[in-house]
Amino acid sequence: MAPPSPVVARWDLGRRLHEQRDLLGLTGAAAGKPVGLSATFLSDVENGKKNLPEDKLDSLITAYEFDADAAAELRKLREECGQRGWWSKFNTLFSADVLRFYGCEHGAEAIHTFTGSLVSGLLQTRDYARAVIETGSPWIRLAEADLRVEARMIRQRRLTDDEPLHLTAVMSEAALRQQIGGPAVLVAQLRHLVTMAEEHPDTLEVRVVPFSSPGYPAIGGSYHLLTFASPTLPPLVWLENIASPELVDDTIKVKEWGIAHTGTVDAALNQQDTLDLIKQTVKEIS
Repeated sequence: MAPPSPVVARWDLGRRLHEQRDLLGLTGAAAGKPVGLSATFLSDVENGKKNLPEDKLDSLITAYEFDADAAAELRKLREECGQRGWWSKFNTLFSADVLRFYGCEHGAEAIHTFTGSLVSGLLQTRDYARAVIETGSPWIRLAEADLRVEARMIRQRRLTDDEPLHLTAVMSEAALRQQIGGPAVLVAQLRHLVTMAEEHPDTLEVRVVPFSSPGYPAIGGSYHLLTFASPTLPPLVWLENIASPELVDDTIKVKEWGIAHTGTVDAALNQQDTLDLIKQTVKEIS
């Protein structure tokens, strides 16, 4: 399971309403008019962009012929839609797409990620995160860097909360060698990886693709593949890049990234060999 996320709740509620409307063979205009909703507003609800007033949801529940159990689930989702996620306080710092990703990440049940020459943001120490942010974005002010680091630290709480995120973090061996922030920062980061993996073996898997690998599908890319507990919600992929990060929900493209992830995991060392390699790297750098 995962904690409530208003972003995920709006998405889930919208998909359930859309699926039921399609099942009844109703157009958006035909469904919305009797309950006082425009086709445009209903479309925004179905796409997770807007929340429904309580009375409008009750009207749709009746019009769409939901049974009592389904209606209760919809009402619970509507309540969750009205909550404020932790990321809302950063809405002047990050783009709408990034904030949506944070909301989806918070409400995800599992994430499979590949980050190439960097350690995953969900596993970065504060010093390593600061070095990544300041090096990758040298134009940002100190106060903004502080906020970006803080947001990254808040994201990591999902790894150790009451309903922890299941994370498989794959990276290239380059991430163990690139001395982000200098040798001391990197060594502390690598030790943190080992500690986290050893303390959370049921929910965290760390895998490294060694330099000896002849190649793997995700080479040159960085992604996060998110899955959710709700059977209504399909997987999503967050593609990370400097110019234009993107949240991908196209079924075929997501499936392709899933296949790429499987191939990348196959090219990686298992967790024990990965941890052994990290510990050996620490000895070499220290």
